[in-house]
Amino acid sequence: MDELDLIRDRAETVGFAPAEHLAPARERLLAAARGERRHRSRRWVWVGGASVGLAAAITAVVTLAPADQVGVGPAVAHADPVKVLTAAADTALKDPGKPPRPDQFLYVKTEYTIPPNREVWLSVDGTRDSLIGSAKEGGCRNGKAPMYGTNDPRAEGTLQDCTPKTIYRTDLPTTADAMLAYLYGKEADRAGRAGYIGKAVYTLAYEQVLQPASYAALFEAAAKVPGLTALDHVTDGAGRPGVGIEFPVSSGSSPKAQPIVLVFDATTYQFLGTTDSAVTVKTYVDAVGQRP
Repeated sequence: MDELDLIRDRAETVGFAPAEHLAPARERLLAAARGERRHRSRRWVWVGGASVGLAAAITAVVTLAPADQVGVGPAVAHADPVKVLTAAADTALKDPGKPPRPDQFLYVKTEYTIPPNREVWLSVDGTRDSLIGSAKEGGCRNGKAPMYGTNDPRAEGTLQDCTPKTIYRTDLPTTADAMLAYLYGKEADRAGRAGYIGKAVYTLAYEQVLQPASYAALFEAAAKVPGLTALDHVTDGAGRPGVGIEFPVSSGSSPKAQPIVLVFDATTYQFLGTTDSAVTVKTYVDAVGQRP
């Protein structure tokens, strides 16, 4: 390995320092160069030492720049999936998690790398008509819900049996082990299903609302999944930079299946979305069609 390889390897491991940290090293290098010109008879000694000195100086500079000084949070310069997901759980737990009113709607805007984007208005208590894109979904009232968007015009608006489904989930586990069991469904059926868990986490975090303790348990449970890979520099579907957690494709999946990559803000560890999609707005509104 030559000096440039050494520098490149070291920089990839600890990250680059900001400009203000490079200035002192630059001055030391210039001072060394001036000293060389004063001792030309020892040029062969300086040339040999300059390469080593340059590598040492740059290595020292990047080593002195911890991850939290280069635009990413602690322990993310060379990301570890368990640390990232644990930090995401801590962030979720700090959210006040103010409950919505039952008569409100959850508004979520999702942006994709390939348009169109998506907007939904979902009834909090499941009893009011929701809107998913341009499709109307009947709310469940007194055990009956109207049918919309049917192929048979005669069936439009007719009632069918139903059970209200709330998007504000208070029924989910609040510990990592219990959440993992919930996600897998069956304790013994876990081998090769990492991709399934990635999609399950994605589904719960997108267009539903969990209590802070359940959000934290969700990410802590994900951290227990084997085979995860952290990707230091990725962007979500809206182009926002972050750190990615890649869930391997589940065994038995199609050869064309791609691993799902969840993206978190590299400083706050807030969940942003995936490399293909991003939740850019998520809040409560008082009526279908209303935007914050």
